[in-house]
Amino acid sequence: MSGAPFGFRPDQPDPGEPAPERLPADAVVDLAAARREAGIDEVLERLDSELVGLAPVKTRIAEIAALLLVDRMRERYGIAAARPTLHMCFTGNPGTGKTTVALRMADLLHRLGYLRRGHLVSVTRDDLVGEYVGHTAPKTKEVIKRAMGGVLFIDEAYYLYKAENDRDYGSESIEILLQVMEAHRDDLVVILAGYADKMDTFFAANPGMQSRIAHHITFPDYTVDELERIAVLMADQLHYRLSADAREALRRYLDRRVGQPWFANARSVRNAVERARLRQARRLVERDDPRVDLGALTTIEAPDLLASRVFRDDAEPGATVRSA
Repeated sequence: MSGAPFGFRPDQPDPGEPAPERLPADAVVDLAAARREAGIDEVLERLDSELVGLAPVKTRIAEIAALLLVDRMRERYGIAAARPTLHMCFTGNPGTGKTTVALRMADLLHRLGYLRRGHLVSVTRDDLVGEYVGHTAPKTKEVIKRAMGGVLFIDEAYYLYKAENDRDYGSESIEILLQVMEAHRDDLVVILAGYADKMDTFFAANPGMQSRIAHHITFPDYTVDELERIAVLMADQLHYRLSADAREALRRYLDRRVGQPWFANARSVRNAVERARLRQARRLVERDDPRVDLGALTTIEAPDLLASRVFRDDAEPGATVRSA
């Protein structure tokens, strides 16, 4: 393994632990049992329960898991194959679940034996790029050292490259990442994330990075139906329920909000739920009758949503809405 200057190496197999016995050519393996043993279904089911929709993304993750499982079984027969490149690029708008999927991917790769630790280190440009000469390399290497054995998730990765500034230190960080992505690909998976158009520009300017990315996964925006389900799930996790009138108000809210600036899919829905909780609390505290029961304490009503700025009739068309 090259890369000694970075000061880390993947864990070596325990010499006291015998290698799996090679299977004869006429042996049969049970893929379903192997899936259960590796915990693949558990990870995929958790991903499905955590994220509404995203069918194309979940399908791609399941395909990657299936490929790695089959490769693992092929090795049992002595079929040697190059370790697959697992570096990825997630493209999509904010709030579409990219970080959550990266977290579950780290867990999945650990269970399948492709990562020794399976943790996620999430960073942005500020964590990698320094402000003066000689500052970037130590910062980038320190982040990589923390991520080894797991997944390094770089959000808004296109900010690492600034075409308008040929003296920007981001290019130094990119060069270090390229070296590590190649030399340590059996101990680190790098996932780049960001808007599709900006990532396209980034790759066009950095073909070396593009060539090291094996999987490009697009995260679609949520539909209004999916956003409604997300809001209900979020409320339920907080032990709230939405009344029938509140559900209708929520639908009206989402129909308006998705077309306004600064909309961020599930993040905006989370903000809307939190704001509705604040209004519900204030409504209860300011009631003429201060006595409340459990139903009142746990129910969000239509006025708690309809008080949002989204419903202001006097709002200018296209007005910026930064909060719920």
